Amino acid sequence: MVIKDIGEQGLLKILQKFCPPEIVGDDCAVMVTSPNQSLAVTTDMLVDGVHFSDRTTSPYDAGWRAAAANLSDLAAMGARPLGVTVALAVAADTAVLWVEEFYRGMTACLQVYQTPIAGGDVVRSPVVTVAITAFGEVERDRIISRSQARSGWAIVATGVHGASRAGLELLLNPEFGQNLEQGDRASLILAHQRPQPRLDVLPVLWEILGCEDGMEPPLSPPLSKGGKPDLNSPPLSKGGPGGVNSPIAIAGMDSSDGLADAIIQICQASGVGAKVDRPKIPIPHIFSELISTETALEWALYGGEDFELVLFLPLVQAQLLVEKIGNGAAIVGMTTDSTDIWLTDSSGIYPDVVLKLDRGFQHF
Repeated sequence: MVIKDIGEQGLLKILQKFCPPEIVGDDCAVMVTSPNQSLAVTTDMLVDGVHFSDRTTSPYDAGWRAAAANLSDLAAMGARPLGVTVALAVAADTAVLWVEEFYRGMTACLQVYQTPIAGGDVVRSPVVTVAITAFGEVERDRIISRSQARSGWAIVATGVHGASRAGLELLLNPEFGQNLEQGDRASLILAHQRPQPRLDVLPVLWEILGCEDGMEPPLSPPLSKGGKPDLNSPPLSKGGPGGVNSPIAIAGMDSSDGLADAIIQICQASGVGAKVDRPKIPIPHIFSELISTETALEWALYGGEDFELVLFLPLVQAQLLVEKIGNGAAIVGMTTDSTDIWLTDSSGIYPDVVLKLDRGFQHF
């Protein structure tokens, strides 16, 4: 058996056996450093020809995207960035200017969030490869994980999806989108080259969930043996049995691998199903002039690299969150007490179909 026989998800399952189960499985590993604080750690690797190329991405933009991907993982865990380390592998004939521009791009993105580059490593390699490890800090009662969703919760996408995929298409095929106005074209390309990690969503989220300083956050109800909420038991308080590990009433991750991937991953980790309503999926308004309805849906669900947050939380809080952050944020569906994940159509035009992981990008 070789790696291509088991695929990316199969490989991850093997590797996770070597890690403590209570640490791995989310966008970041979270390790307790004090009674009230935890350290969130994430590592992201980028390889020339796989994650970036001179054809579509300048070294400055490649650096920006590299930093944004790591900051997005921290945002998905509810963590504040503290710093990053960078391991760089380059060939001896790599242009010094390329490296300098790559680091300028990283720095430009990181400076927006007051996040320093705190060191790293440099080695020789025939293929340019960058591995970034980002560190963040998160309060014990604000950790967002994938495994805490409950049946009957709303599914929120914090912004439009498919824009990055459209930007990539414009870069790869200059003849594509000839009818676009220059501003719309530039906006889609920028969505691909310089994504914005949604750290800005966190303060709004904490306010809605009652996690402001001095306030007790609402906690998820305990689970029954079947993995569903035990509605006959009261929610755990921070001082009650097991309260130290009780999360706030939310689950989530980022959509770097696509909206469908995020929804499926959270549902599977939480043991719930979902119904996602295709008319409610937020896509760029310009798509109606650019591509077919089916292609727009494909890019929104599986295009990836939009770096929005996908959050599962109670409906009332979800509605408040969407209202406050705006800019394409939407409730795209609801969780169910089954394990099936359906793409439905409230307009009645399209039949229901099952969402699957194999439609999105997989390394193997």
